[in-house]
Amino acid sequence: MPLTDVACRNAKCPPDKARARLFDAGGLYLEVMPTGGKHWRWKYRMEGKEKRLALGSYPAVTLVAARAAREKARLVLKAGTDPVQSKKEEKQARRDVMGNTFEAVARAWYDHWALHSVGGPKSPRHAEYTKRRLEADILPVLGAKPISEIKAAQVLGMAKKIEERGALDLSRRAWQVCGQIFEYGIAHEKCERNPARDVKPGVALKGRKKSNFARVDAKEMPDLLRKIRSYPGSPYTRLAMELMALTFVRTGELIAAHWDEFDLDAAEWRVPAERMKMKTPHIVPLSTQAIDLLRSLHELRGLSGLLFPGERDHEKPMSNGTILGALKRMGYAGRMTGHGFRGVASTILHEHSFDHAHIELQLAHMERDAVSAAYNFATYLPQRRKMMQAYADHLDKLRQGAKIPSFEAA
Repeated sequence: MPLTDVACRNAKCPPDKARARLFDAGGLYLEVMPTGGKHWRWKYRMEGKEKRLALGSYPAVTLVAARAAREKARLVLKAGTDPVQSKKEEKQARRDVMGNTFEAVARAWYDHWALHSVGGPKSPRHAEYTKRRLEADILPVLGAKPISEIKAAQVLGMAKKIEERGALDLSRRAWQVCGQIFEYGIAHEKCERNPARDVKPGVALKGRKKSNFARVDAKEMPDLLRKIRSYPGSPYTRLAMELMALTFVRTGELIAAHWDEFDLDAAEWRVPAERMKMKTPHIVPLSTQAIDLLRSLHELRGLSGLLFPGERDHEKPMSNGTILGALKRMGYAGRMTGHGFRGVASTILHEHSFDHAHIELQLAHMERDAVSAAYNFATYLPQRRKMMQAYADHLDKLRQGAKIPSFEAA
């Protein structure tokens, strides 16, 4: 007689037996243990041998569900497959899927990306920033999902959450990181496709109107240079601003500079590839004015470690907001940034007929492929030395307020 739910609920194992079995139909029965546990079993024959398949425990698996599981197993058996073996393979497939979660693949990608990317290891600062963004914005949304099951809409949903808080650029970078993770997954047979490619970020995400970094007009430089020279704050901040004006490197390249990158006798600053945006080495010819500033800094700070260490932690560089804060205190809020010195230098040098290629190479704007990177960073070095010295002399005259004749490349 088929079982009922009431019979299943009230079933108990006699105290003198190791177990009791209540049969339903078609080989399905409920096995009741002395401890009170109740487990569904299905008895079947495969190649002349009697076998049993576990179908779960009651009441988590109801009588109706147990019967459905039995029928599913019967179809597997009818197709010539052992239901027990089929169940083992399903469990292994689930374990494989859980081992291939987006988070598992993302962390494997990160370890590879941080240490073995083209161009060499990422800088610790860049690597740590990327890891924080991965853990704060991407993994909470996508991390637990099997990477092979993620759809473009889910990647978009993650990016939209970032966009909603106004971080438009960050939402696009998160999308790009996801794309790299999927590509890594494809290469390592964790997934078969990259859903981040299915929709272009420009179609689905808001764009930010491109704007140049704030900078003063060239005609305002004399007053700015005088204010910097008389800056009443930290002498290290003043020297950083003056050195920024003379070298027009990126703010991050300046504040993270180490003394071992400088050869004052050769009048050169060689920025290693890992600290450059283009990931290739960069030579900054040093004018006599820049060397004088560096020697002054040496007297204040010493000739080891960072040029501009942080006030609290000398093992880390000064904040990238230090120069911006000083410019604000001098009255240039919204009008000048550390990056603005690059734009001013480009404008002045172009106005005075210096070669565009020399200027662009000194600004480290030129794209360089892996083959040419080894020697391109030294291209036009003699011309760039003359240009940097001429520019430094020009800034001196601007600060002094002298009538300035046109200066040009030799």
